[in-house]
Amino acid sequence: MRRFMDDKDFLLSTATGEELFHTYAEDLPIVDYHCHISPQEIWEDKRYENICQVWLGGDHYKWRLMRANGVDERYITGDAPDREKFQKWAETLTRCVGNPVYEWSHLELKRYFGYDGVLNADTAQEVWDLTSAKLADPSMSCRNLIAQSNVRLICTTDDPADDFRWHKSLAADETFGVRVVPAMRPDAALRIERGDEFRAYLGRISEVAAMPVTSFAELCAAISARYDVAHELGCRASDHALDYVMFEPATADEIEAIFARAVAGEPLTGVEVLQYKTALMEFLASEYVRLGWVMQLHFGCKRDNNRRMFAKLGPDTGYDCVSNHTPADQLADFLNAVDENSGLPKTILYSLNPNDNVVIDTVMGCFQEGPVAGKMQNGSAWWFNDNECGMREQLTALANEGVLGTFVGMLTDSRSFLSYPRHEYFRRVLCGLVGEWVEAGKYPRDMDALGSIVADISYGNTVRYFGFDLPVA
Repeated sequence: MRRFMDDKDFLLSTATGEELFHTYAEDLPIVDYHCHISPQEIWEDKRYENICQVWLGGDHYKWRLMRANGVDERYITGDAPDREKFQKWAETLTRCVGNPVYEWSHLELKRYFGYDGVLNADTAQEVWDLTSAKLADPSMSCRNLIAQSNVRLICTTDDPADDFRWHKSLAADETFGVRVVPAMRPDAALRIERGDEFRAYLGRISEVAAMPVTSFAELCAAISARYDVAHELGCRASDHALDYVMFEPATADEIEAIFARAVAGEPLTGVEVLQYKTALMEFLASEYVRLGWVMQLHFGCKRDNNRRMFAKLGPDTGYDCVSNHTPADQLADFLNAVDENSGLPKTILYSLNPNDNVVIDTVMGCFQEGPVAGKMQNGSAWWFNDNECGMREQLTALANEGVLGTFVGMLTDSRSFLSYPRHEYFRRVLCGLVGEWVEAGKYPRDMDALGSIVADISYGNTVRYFGFDLPVA
């Protein structure tokens, strides 16, 4: 029996997997090309008083588990003291056998705090004291946490209506060796069905772009202007959170009429909302071609399902679920329309529904083309699939239907500065899976070829695909 969280060979079950990880993947730098950490907190070099602030502040993965364990909301998002919240989390974690959060939590305790024990109700005070003492050290500020995690570049998630203040400050700061660049997420511009919220957004982007936004064409011009600013700050990617990839085409005149009605506060039909969103997404895709950016499409999520708790806590608090409405025909038709009108940008498709892996792999296979290797990507196992099973399923489906060696690998998708061990976790799963295939006789034990594949998926492909100015080796 292996020791718990065996530092050397955790998740590695074969000699080939062990060699691949330790020789070719373990020490590679990290490019975190999609996350939700705050550029302001990086600029300010934020510090934390205790482990509760680091772990439980905004982490809806943990909040969902605590609720499932019967913990009162006061100890989750309420006003209970941090030490009491941490105790409830420790009590919950003990019962989470098989859950990836159990493994992530102990990886983070090992990597950042040197703790080799087991967090539970009895050891909570010991862990609290150890982590509090460590967090008091200046070396545990967010910039230092990023640097000691071997991170080379971070893409945050930003709206084109942002003023990019913190990114401008970081770009001018020569004291921090990690590049922090924006990635555009113009979701608010898509939400035409939200009435007053949408109209308020038009005002914000009009102001920051210093141009009128009274028509669909003017909105497109404002977004394009803001994209140019983001590009100068190093942006090379966009990201979109969609219910599903829709395709409901309309003429330019019809879109302008829909936009005018929305600005006037008139109700729109469901079809009109989809027509507007389709038109804006087609325009945005053409912008990504113009700028050479990667288009990331996240879909397959049904959000804010508990309306009572949404009214109390707002979005992103642990009340989202997988949606099984991800129509492949509309995804394929959208990609085809973009391809015909402007050409397709490099595109990463992520579905929250693991049943969509083969759908994504077969749809994107219709639009692969040189000279870009893996121009169309099935994105890393996301959110509820961000675990060993989900990663293995995504990697296996991609290997079955495409060219695994072109995959751009892992991202944290996190709001925490302690989430970088997720890259280690992914690399262990990748090397473990490939090692199993080799030792089952499915691929020759050519360590030069295998090592190159593993290193590229872990780091090199990401640098080349996004066009980041970083060394590949």
